[in-house]
Parts: sequence; C-alpha cells; structure tokens
Amino acid sequence: MGRKAGVLYINPKKFAKRSKPCMKEMLSFLNCLAINQNSDDKCARQKELLTSCMDAQSGKNKKPFSTINYHLQRLSRGK
Repeated sequence: MGRKAGVLYINPKKFAKRSKPCMKEMLSFLNCLAINQNSDDKCARQKELLTSCMDAQSGKNKKPFSTINYHLQRLSRGK
C-alpha cells in the first residue's frame, strides 16, 4: 500500500530496502547463544566477528540522505 500526498503517490516499500552488512555475523552469534543456553563465553569467536564487522561499518563515512518525508514536508510548506 502506498500513501498519497496530494496527487503524489509514494511507495514506502521501495525506500525501505537497505543493505544489512553484518546480518550474517549477527545470526551466527544469536544461533550460538541459542545452542549454548546464552553462554557468552562459548560464543567468543562469533562475538568477535560481529564486533569487528560493526566497527568496520561505523568507520565508513556515510553521506546523509534526505528522506522522502522531509521533501514532502518541505514542498507542503511552500504552498
């Protein structure tokens, strides 16, 4: 389902797709915790891989993007 802003039709599902770079590491860590009854000591390797992936992602300079809602609000203020 989309939303209408005046006569403009917006499909929010199109904008919701983002890459999930550390999903594989997070799933392996959560599976390890589930197998080992939440024992963090036995999942040290998976935890290390997850933290290194997260640290690598935070180091990247991401260009801030303007959302579609921001632009719609900006355009509606001009009317």
